[in-house]
Amino acid sequence: MAIQVLIVDDHAVVRQGLKMFLTLDSEIEIIGEATDGKQALELARQLKPDVVLMDLLMPVMDGIQAITILKQTMPDIEVIALTSVLEDQSVVSAIRAGAIGYLLKDTESDELIRAIKAASQGQVQLSPKAAARLMREVRAPESPEVLTERETEVLRLLAKGKSNKEIAYDLTISEPTVKTHVSSILGKLGVSSRTQAALHAARIGLVDNVSL
Repeated sequence: MAIQVLIVDDHAVVRQGLKMFLTLDSEIEIIGEATDGKQALELARQLKPDVVLMDLLMPVMDGIQAITILKQTMPDIEVIALTSVLEDQSVVSAIRAGAIGYLLKDTESDELIRAIKAASQGQVQLSPKAAARLMREVRAPESPEVLTERETEVLRLLAKGKSNKEIAYDLTISEPTVKTHVSSILGKLGVSSRTQAALHAARIGLVDNVSL
């Protein structure tokens, strides 16, 4: 089954451009387009996409607000934030809000397609520059609760860019068990997304860097 994607951007030319090359991939299906965060939430509730490509600077409701509400109410939907500039503080806010990653709007089409496919599997996707910036900006709690040995193993694999299915295979446990461990890890670290958990893993030296 194709990965169902919702495109959210207030510029028609951007939506058209994204749609044009994404539909060339048979594994991706564009199921809707929204022009602002409010409309994005309405369509997400109706259409239940696998991945949302979310612009950040929009009228009515911006992307940060929309990501926050979407992840609180529909946590299974993954969000990739789109932005025009790497240094934009909005990017950091988007990751805090729960986006699994972000891309610049000048990203090559094959890279965007790769990121969408990875996000649909719950895999963290960050460019090295983005990861370096986010590690400085996104702070984990000073004294997070101690993770169990198994949770630490799951966090290490998560930070290496592995999906729940791959983690389950590597650790010889079920996928639902992996999901339970991930939820526990997020709770103990006091973070709202796999991306933040992965950045924490890199910060404490659990992995050398966050995998692309």
